[in-house]
Amino acid sequence: MRIRRLLGLALATAALAGASALGAASAQAAAPTITSTECTDQGGTVRFIPYGGGEVCKLPDGSQMRIG
Repeated sequence: MRIRRLLGLALATAALAGASALGAASAQAAAPTITSTECTDQGGTVRFIPYGGGEVCKLPDGSQMRIG
């Protein structure tokens, strides 16, 4: 009985670690960044969004990208 409990705990820990690593990787891939120089070179404008929004690049096609 004790072995089953330990095995279940080990599997649950491995599953949570894998899920958090996958979530972190997808979060980084989902938020592309651009530099302010690249933004202006592409005809965009750099805007500052207050209250934690940071700087964003507003491109001529209407899309926005985070500056980082």
